[in-house]
Amino acid sequence: MNLPLYRPLSRLHMSFIPHFSSLFSPFPDLHLSPMAAACLPLSSDPNSSLKILKFCRPTFSDHLSSLSISPNPQNTHDSLLPPSSDSDLWFLIRQEACSDVEQEPILSNYYITSILTHASMDKALANHLSIKLSNSSLPSSTLFQLFSDVLTDDGGEILRCAVRDLKAVKERDPACISYVQCFLNYKGFLAVQSHRIAHKLWSEGRKVLAMLIQNRVSEAFAVDIHPGAKIGCGILLDHATGVVVGETAVIGNDVSILHHVTLGGTGKDSGDRHPKIGDGVLIGAGTCILGNIKIGDGAKIGAGSVVLKDVPPRTTAVGNPARLIGGKVNPIKLDKTPSFTMDHTSHINEWSDYVI
Repeated sequence: MNLPLYRPLSRLHMSFIPHFSSLFSPFPDLHLSPMAAACLPLSSDPNSSLKILKFCRPTFSDHLSSLSISPNPQNTHDSLLPPSSDSDLWFLIRQEACSDVEQEPILSNYYITSILTHASMDKALANHLSIKLSNSSLPSSTLFQLFSDVLTDDGGEILRCAVRDLKAVKERDPACISYVQCFLNYKGFLAVQSHRIAHKLWSEGRKVLAMLIQNRVSEAFAVDIHPGAKIGCGILLDHATGVVVGETAVIGNDVSILHHVTLGGTGKDSGDRHPKIGDGVLIGAGTCILGNIKIGDGAKIGAGSVVLKDVPPRTTAVGNPARLIGGKVNPIKLDKTPSFTMDHTSHINEWSDYVI
């Protein structure tokens, strides 16, 4: 009986894993984890090995991968068990990757090299960013080693924030269909993770490398974040195109920012000259926030606004120049965190003369 293609491998079939490992021996740069082997095509066809090699042949000559399949099938059984709680999200991402491979077998090579060969999220992230940001004179192998070292040496803080960022995108963006799609394809998420690495290098005095990464992120993702800027965790850059963040800007935790937002200086000040964004803030598309001003926790900035003065916590500022809904003396207070609700239009109800 023919086994269906691209279905998860059960423990009864784990004995085939050494066979898969031997199939890939001509390709020393591509090593499969048990989870990757779980998504390989299964068939009773004696020529199935050729199909496997066709789907999984590496594309990049300097592509880096992770752990190889254990030669002992008894030891590989535990690899299919859910990992520790710190790795639960990565386990789910790999499950989603297997499901995607079932639906689109043509993407097998992409998912295997990007997700399924990696036992941990940090290595997969370093690998994926290194490919996205590489070019003809900056090979992915060089970037992979650099990114891996930074992610290892920082004590796991970047990875912890990356997990919160993934959850933020999935919870707040209705267009996000899965964690694996965010990890692979959402340039806002990828730009933020690249910035975290650049910021770590900047903080260590490695400013030349940090600026190089900023430049490549700007070219690859159309997001320009100075490596000196400080960014918290749980960040959503929705669409992300055209986001600009200056050197001394600070962005708190659980902030949602839409496309074409500028956190810039006024053009005449030096030193600490960029905005400070509190926790839980929502910034609408096309907004400019200029100067060393404070946007309070839980505030909302309407799309297209130009903000030049401090905005109190839990208030809404709209317009050019921005004004507080309810007035400066007694502005209307928000009862929910706007970065979580992603509500961009509720303030319109307060404009009694609003007419189209």
